[in-house]
Amino acid sequence: MRLKSELYAKEQEELSSKIISILALDIDNSTTLYELDNNKEKQQEIMKLIPDIRKYVSYACIKGVREPEKVNRPYLSIIKHLTKPYYHFYNSDTSILVIDKKVRTKRYILIKRNQLKEI
Repeated sequence: MRLKSELYAKEQEELSSKIISILALDIDNSTTLYELDNNKEKQQEIMKLIPDIRKYVSYACIKGVREPEKVNRPYLSIIKHLTKPYYHFYNSDTSILVIDKKVRTKRYILIKRNQLKEI
């Protein structure tokens, strides 16, 4: 039996691209956990991809797809696992200013795997 990664390589890359477009990364190719947690539209768009993910990706290790009701942030689990083959996923602590109040959050930076070799 062939692996889904062999059978559906193109579809998996398209799913990853969809996730990147949903995230609408800033100029530094990053987003914040605060933004993801507070943007219900992005969360819903990512969660709508679950039927396609189940069809085209081996999801046994993706708890956000397998059991989304048991995970606090299933959308984050999906983002991390589906972008992993194409992007390096880095995170760091940061503070952002939201309505005159500093909020501590995580910044997620995504760098394409082939770009990192050039740097």
